[in-house]
Amino acid sequence: MSSNPAPTPPLPKPPGAGLEGIVATQSGICFIDGQAGKLIYRGYEIGDLVEHCTFEEVAYLLWDGELPRRDALEQLKRDLAESSELPEYIVRILKTLPRKTQPMDALRTAVSALAADDPDVMSNEPDANRRKARRLAAQLPGIVTAFHRIREGLDPVPPDPSLTIAGNFLYMLNGKRAHETLVRVMDAALVLHAEHGMNASTFAARVTAATLADMHSAITAAVSALKGPLHGGANQDVMELLLSCGNADAVEKQVREMLARREKVPGFGHRVYKTYDPRASFLSKMSKQLGEAAGNTQWYEMSERLIPILKQEKNLNPNVDFFSASTYYTMGIPLDLFTPIFAVARIAGWTAHVMEQHKNNRIIRPTDDYIGPMGKKVAPMDQR
Repeated sequence: MSSNPAPTPPLPKPPGAGLEGIVATQSGICFIDGQAGKLIYRGYEIGDLVEHCTFEEVAYLLWDGELPRRDALEQLKRDLAESSELPEYIVRILKTLPRKTQPMDALRTAVSALAADDPDVMSNEPDANRRKARRLAAQLPGIVTAFHRIREGLDPVPPDPSLTIAGNFLYMLNGKRAHETLVRVMDAALVLHAEHGMNASTFAARVTAATLADMHSAITAAVSALKGPLHGGANQDVMELLLSCGNADAVEKQVREMLARREKVPGFGHRVYKTYDPRASFLSKMSKQLGEAAGNTQWYEMSERLIPILKQEKNLNPNVDFFSASTYYTMGIPLDLFTPIFAVARIAGWTAHVMEQHKNNRIIRPTDDYIGPMGKKVAPMDQR
């Protein structure tokens, strides 16, 4: 009998590993210029949208291809308000989950379960998909906040139909209306995270949708992909690093030691951007603004201390996760809700991509470059 074979060494990464540089589809939703540091939704630069539009307006833009007029925006707000309260069976599911459940796992479970009672679940027609997109955008904030309160031994807070998605998220999280400044910062953060081209979670959604699976299945796949630490979660890692160090000198020392050990520093570098992530610029301002308002700029200052170090040592710039960490923490948001907030925002982009995929569908079926053995023959059991 032959001995167990030696472990196979890791394979070298071929050109295009991770589908880098591979065009997977044509899309009219988002354009990213990684060299120039530009992010464009449906023709509008992200800075213009953050400064002048609410998250609801941006969601409408991503879904329908144009910014809404006043009557269309008011109708969207009514639709979102009517859909924002969670079905009772979803609340029961969230209460049944062990309190140690990770919020992203609770979110994934609830999104999948929402399909059970959605009146449009069996249809992928454009109007049905649009209704499902609006319901999901309205329901995700309630899932995240309800589960957090349940695990804290508190009752979920019903949504206030007069509030925006950003305002309702903070209201349902804390049980009281947030200050206007906090609502504006949260709304801007949702706009910045709403869409980002063919990232891992969006690609997962489109692959699932391409089988003609329903939107809830596609979004469940997207949430699953976002949970992975190489996609979502970097902002939580950033904040944990800052908290573990406690001051600027300590975090600089820690990061230099990480670089010496060739460890990845969370919140820096991006697969697409070769310059400053445009989203990080806005979140930097928000982090500083909130810190000054709270009388504590410690986390912002610690973050700023690291930027020249990473630039000099690794030629890396901060990405969207870097300053969203101190922004959310200063707002009093628990660390393990950082990635679920990403999903609350990205639901606008995910659902836009699902609708685009269903509109002009072809099943996504790439090939692979087989490098395994050939010509083997099955030996009898006693000769193996």
